[in-house]
Amino acid sequence: MKTLISEFAIKEKVEELAQQLSIDYKQKNPVLIGVLKGSFIFLSDLARAMDFPLQLDFMSVSSYGDDTKSSGIVRIIKDLDDTITDRHVVIVEDILDTGLTLGYLVEMLGARKPASIRICTLLSKNHNRKTVHISADYVGFEIEDKFVVGYGLDYRGYFRNLPNIAELEEEDLALGFLAD
Repeated sequence: MKTLISEFAIKEKVEELAQQLSIDYKQKNPVLIGVLKGSFIFLSDLARAMDFPLQLDFMSVSSYGDDTKSSGIVRIIKDLDDTITDRHVVIVEDILDTGLTLGYLVEMLGARKPASIRICTLLSKNHNRKTVHISADYVGFEIEDKFVVGYGLDYRGYFRNLPNIAELEEEDLALGFLAD
């Protein structure tokens, strides 16, 4: 695996994003919604770096399955526990790739009548969004079209625990426990 973003760079960027979110939301009683499973490390670090009380909730959705490309079909596996009506919502995502998942979530959550919806993503691949026109309000890093793992992102459930963001290369897929 080739490191694309170091642990140190991630830590600095998370603190920068938390500072901006603190400025924008300190008086708005926001709810940060983590999109599981990939965002859990990012959301945890982000929330701890914010300097005011806030609420967290989680959704679990899937559009990748066990593949390295999005299937284009979004499935809700776990919905929110609490209502978001009249609340300021920040969707926290690990990666904005095709935009299909976030586009679906923004539309679905928007129907629940929140005061506002914003998107905070650690990684963004802008060039993959050909059919869905969605962008994040808060972006950690723009990356090329590479399949990445680490800091919550996975391949078949593995590599979430890496402290950095790394490119998963063909030779990595040859590992015995990752083979089909």
